[in-house]
Amino acid sequence: MLAADDDADILLLVRLRLERLGFDVLTAPDGVAALELVRARAPALAILDVSMPFLTGIEVTQTLRDEGSSVPVILLTARARGADADVGIEAGAIGYVTKPFSTEDLDHAVRKALAVGV
Repeated sequence: MLAADDDADILLLVRLRLERLGFDVLTAPDGVAALELVRARAPALAILDVSMPFLTGIEVTQTLRDEGSSVPVILLTARARGADADVGIEAGAIGYVTKPFSTEDLDHAVRKALAVGV
């Protein structure tokens, strides 16, 4: 799994929750690092913040899809409006979680994403 967020506290929360669920977790503090990790390691799932420096989560997702990557992507967003989520889905994300989120919200999104598969 990959978790990418420029907010160190959120990144830690996501990493710890995924590890508690039994996953090995790679982390990235920005979109460029996230893209490089997905390219190099092809994680089972990428959880990307929408608003990251250098490349947004949406830009990372779109780049991955343009390159033919099928790594499932969940976007984390503080923007709850439907249009923002729609942009992410159109870019190729399979789901999103709105910040602030509970661990149950994250767990549900991860299980759903993994059930959809690669």
